Amino acid sequence: MVPLLPQVPGGKDYLIRKVQEKFTAGEQNFKAGHLEAARRDFDDAVDWILESGYDPESDPRLSELFHHVVDTVYAYELQAFRAGDGFSEAPAVPAAIDEVAEMTFPVDPRLKERAEEAAKNSSHDLPLTVNDEVLSFLNFFQTPRGRAIVETGLRRAGRYREMISRVLREEGVPQDLIYLAQAESAFQPLALSRAGARGIWQFVAYRGQEYGLRHTWWIDERQDPEKATRAAAQHLRDLYRLFGDWYLAMAAYNCGPGNVQKGIERTGYADFWELYKRKVLPRETKNYVPIILALTLIAKDAEHYNVQVEPEAPIPTDVVKTGRAIDLRLVAETIDVDVETLRALNPSLLRMATPDDPSFELHLPQGTSEKFSAEIADIPPDKWVSWRRHRVESGETLTSLAKKYRVTAAAIADANNLQRNAALDAGEKLIIPATQAPTEAKRRLVSYRVRRGDTLLGIADRFSVDSEDVRKWNHLKSNKVGRGMVLRIYTLGGAPEASPARAHAKPKKKTTSPSARTSGAGTVAANHN
Repeated sequence: MVPLLPQVPGGKDYLIRKVQEKFTAGEQNFKAGHLEAARRDFDDAVDWILESGYDPESDPRLSELFHHVVDTVYAYELQAFRAGDGFSEAPAVPAAIDEVAEMTFPVDPRLKERAEEAAKNSSHDLPLTVNDEVLSFLNFFQTPRGRAIVETGLRRAGRYREMISRVLREEGVPQDLIYLAQAESAFQPLALSRAGARGIWQFVAYRGQEYGLRHTWWIDERQDPEKATRAAAQHLRDLYRLFGDWYLAMAAYNCGPGNVQKGIERTGYADFWELYKRKVLPRETKNYVPIILALTLIAKDAEHYNVQVEPEAPIPTDVVKTGRAIDLRLVAETIDVDVETLRALNPSLLRMATPDDPSFELHLPQGTSEKFSAEIADIPPDKWVSWRRHRVESGETLTSLAKKYRVTAAAIADANNLQRNAALDAGEKLIIPATQAPTEAKRRLVSYRVRRGDTLLGIADRFSVDSEDVRKWNHLKSNKVGRGMVLRIYTLGGAPEASPARAHAKPKKKTTSPSARTSGAGTVAANHN
């Protein structure tokens, strides 16, 4: 065989030795957590083979080494992906309510008359109380910082208003509850509070599960706008049936029904404003209802408050059931859209692939489902999580694509029924037969230093592990975690390391569970909706 490039000195034995050296260095760096260095070593190991001039399939030793390297590197990349490196979860955004829930603001008496008039004359299906507490947040929402929060929420509301209105109507609850979602998240599906609540309705994990919102490694239905809206409407309806008052229901949505019930039992008053005055509710919850009322008043009289926004239009989509797991990059390459568009249309997806669940509905840009169905048929379904598509650019060859995707040129040629030396046309779309993903994921030990506002539930949710496991791993006797503590977390993505995390601290004193208290300064009261 005539090599395509000058052979490395020493022939195949030298090549095998260099590849093994690079591969071993990559493994050492990966296990030490030096992921960028590991990638460079792994890339070098593959490049040595692909650029050597030897056809790895022509020699049993080279073939075995090549496939071992590629398979192992892919496995490591998947582990890093699962552990949060590389293709990790879509980045969360701060929950809107976290920014203002603990603040206090002066009252502007000039706002009172107009607010009372709007409350009296505006169409509404929730009671609209105007008092100093509500007026203080009306005043804040007139500041540049507060106005930006209002405008962002009203702008994004346009995308979901029709859907939310329909679901609230179907569940038989007031339409004005939409402003609770505006207060919580400004209608951002990826909103994440410091207490670990997620989605436009800010559910914590256990409450979401109570209302049927699944949370797995691959999906979190708290971030599915329609499913979360359905769950929120049902939860609020249940809370209203429990307390017989919408203000108490909203307070309970924030801090949990147990906290509201305790306040009622301590004071004898089943009235939100009495509980407010008697200081038996968490501070964040005291502010929670006035914030919602202030946002409601502004939305119903936006022009008076100099709020002018163009609501975003709803985004129509096609819905397909793939029947099994599929990589979002393959979907994007098949229908010629960017991956971020797909992620925005499917906010419940935590990873770069759909779950292996026949019932999962994948949202595509409107008008692309037929193209997807036609073109995805060219790839075997069991390869949907590993194979890729590539649109050829000018100057690319089978050899250059083989290097890019870490496969052989012969494999690409065979998958596309091409001659081994075929020239490629710019714009041509090829199937890239990448390595099949491993079926099992191990766990990897990481150290996490607790930050201000963190809760045990929020930390567990962030790493997609069970809070009880976190307690066991760290010998915690309660759910209390203190700022500065270093916790051991075994995430999906790698075998536990032999050496322990640097240190971990035990809580200084026992405390009640997060369901009965706030999560710390600056955090909404654990958002126990």
